[in-house]
Amino acid sequence: MATTLRSLQAFAALVLLLARLVSASAQRQPSPASPPLPPGVARPGCRDRCGNITVPYPFGIGAGCYRDDGTAGGFQLLCDDARSPPRLTTDRYQLASLSLAAGEARIYLNATRKCYNTTTGEFVGRNDDASMALGEASPYRVSPTKTRLVATGCPTIGYFVDGDGYFVSGCTSVCRPAQYAIAGQGSCTGVGCCQSAIPPGLYYYEPNTLSLQGGQLDPIFDRNVTTCQYVFLADADWFSYSDRVFFNRTDDFAAPVVFDWAVRNVGNCSAAQRNMADYACRSGNSECVPSTNGAGYRCICKQGYEGNPYLDGGCRDIDECRRKDKYPCYGDCTNLPGNYTCKCRPGTDGDAYKQNGCRPKDKFTLALKVVTGFGVGVVLLLLCVCLNLGLEKRKLIRTKQRFFEQNGGVILQQQMRSYTSAGAGAGGFKIFSEDELENATNSFAADRVLGHGGHGIVYKGVLEDKTVVAIKRSKMMEEAQTKEFAREMLILSQINHRNVVKLLGCCLEVEVPMLVYEFVSNGTLYHYIHDKDLKADITLDTRLRIAAESAEALAYMHSSASPPILHGDVKTANILLDDKLTAKVSDFGASKLAPADEAEIATLVQGTCGYLDPEYLMTCQLTDKSDVYSFGVVLLELLTRKKALYFDGPEEDRSLVSCFMTAMKAGRHEELLDSQVRNEMRAEVLEEIAHLLMRCLSMSGEERPTMKEAAERLERLRRYQQHPWAQADGNLEERQTLLPMEQRDLPSMFRQQDVLDLEEGSTYNTYSL
Repeated sequence: MATTLRSLQAFAALVLLLARLVSASAQRQPSPASPPLPPGVARPGCRDRCGNITVPYPFGIGAGCYRDDGTAGGFQLLCDDARSPPRLTTDRYQLASLSLAAGEARIYLNATRKCYNTTTGEFVGRNDDASMALGEASPYRVSPTKTRLVATGCPTIGYFVDGDGYFVSGCTSVCRPAQYAIAGQGSCTGVGCCQSAIPPGLYYYEPNTLSLQGGQLDPIFDRNVTTCQYVFLADADWFSYSDRVFFNRTDDFAAPVVFDWAVRNVGNCSAAQRNMADYACRSGNSECVPSTNGAGYRCICKQGYEGNPYLDGGCRDIDECRRKDKYPCYGDCTNLPGNYTCKCRPGTDGDAYKQNGCRPKDKFTLALKVVTGFGVGVVLLLLCVCLNLGLEKRKLIRTKQRFFEQNGGVILQQQMRSYTSAGAGAGGFKIFSEDELENATNSFAADRVLGHGGHGIVYKGVLEDKTVVAIKRSKMMEEAQTKEFAREMLILSQINHRNVVKLLGCCLEVEVPMLVYEFVSNGTLYHYIHDKDLKADITLDTRLRIAAESAEALAYMHSSASPPILHGDVKTANILLDDKLTAKVSDFGASKLAPADEAEIATLVQGTCGYLDPEYLMTCQLTDKSDVYSFGVVLLELLTRKKALYFDGPEEDRSLVSCFMTAMKAGRHEELLDSQVRNEMRAEVLEEIAHLLMRCLSMSGEERPTMKEAAERLERLRRYQQHPWAQADGNLEERQTLLPMEQRDLPSMFRQQDVLDLEEGSTYNTYSL
């Protein structure tokens, strides 16, 4: 009996022990209703929840648990555990929720209420805790996208003011008589309820209502009234108006308001990153984003990471392979830091990121493709390539030969041999192949373009012997020009003048021949005069020298070339400058050999507006005096540093020549000159150059000087300007000996009536230089 009793006692003790173990194990298991919070929400050792609201850092409850920016309140929160449920508040306002990712907080604010007292006949207001004064340093700002100002009751104006008492936003609410209520009027559109937008950056809010009763306005506002009127801020998604609820409402209530929060002790990310000790983004996998509502910044985890970017190590890698719903993978998934890869399983291929994207491999088809495709395909491809290359090569050779003959290449070769056998030589002139010029310009690359003109594009090229050249690729050429091209090229190649760009050769095996010139390194005179980035001082001596050199070049082509050559498009853009600012006349795209008879007169006027000879425009006959007129415009452009045509002024002042003629007539031509020219040029030189300009720009070609005369006059004036006698006072006789004879009695012979009168059409009186 005793043995049996002891056995029962031992069994009872064992059962009790097992019950205690089961109970302890159950206590250690987490409750399904309260899942554990994600790691790294709050600072270690700090409270991370108040009731059912998570409190993530930089917010915190208690000392050392929140970010301290040195401002009152800031990110500190309070939790009143005495209430049920516990209430989370700032120093003044109750919080409904906090969002770390969105940078938002929902805070309750009381509505402002005014109700009509029938006994006193007055409106009694209640405004307790309805205003909001956060301070500029507060992290909170009212969200302008998710919050609205709402006013209800009739008739009333609901509005709010800023800290200085100035109106910020508001709206008007009026009711219709009950029997005329509009069906479906539930939206807050001004009948019984109105709403208005909130400006960004709002941290102060003081609401008010203004009753419209008592005959203040039109009777339409008194057709239906409510006992109470409300104005409040509210979350746009939370507020839903119902006239049945608000028409007779007289109680108090609080509405949730959406706030945007940010770190605001510095203005932006760049300013914050200059002080890493105070920088809020502590996680290594975080990044800074600027605040969209007021100054400041927020922190977010980088793509592929999640957590709290405000804590050290707070942003942790997302294991995308465990979240198939958000990161789909229908194959073998491999997690990577901040990313993941998804590949089809062995034996399949395709797109593993798509459902049914991986399909079994067809080994037999692949083998068949390798055997037949590689064998037959390669053989056929090689045959086609060889045949095509042969055909294309033969076609290209025939095309180049046709162009070469069409452009007069055979004739040019014969003439070059004739010159060589006669001992004259071809002047270094060469006929280039297209391949040579393509290699020289890197296949006419865009970075080799020197400029665009009316006749084509000019490229910088480097020949095989390292000679730097300018290659002009023309756009088109008339058939009549093609017939004379070879003869003209050989004549132009004979031009050998220091102030003329040397023609080195041409390429004839293309549809439009290409010309090869010597390379001039310092750009155009137009660029040198007018480029704002190169607006350097240009001395008078430099201007006169460039003008004299250009005139000498044109005089050489007019007088010394055989037959004479007319340029036809003289302008500052066609005068190049080398590294020593020596002038070189270029671009013979509009040039003509001087016509031998009337049958050779051009039928199409070519040239540039602003420089064209008026007589050429009327007769279509290009002469050497046409170049003289255009040179006169170039000289005027040099001295005034104004463009030949400019369209930003009055219509009558758009032509430089017209402005000069008008100024001469009024005796104010000196004012048109560049200030540096006025400071350096002596009065007698100014009048002499003005006289030369008037002759060059005469409407009649017969009254214009020759280019040789103009060149000599400019050179003499330049030497006179340089001579020490001309720069000293009291040497009148010496100065007169330096100037041409006509200058000695300049005041008497250069009279006002000699100037071209554009309005009356009189002709400028000339005299011999």
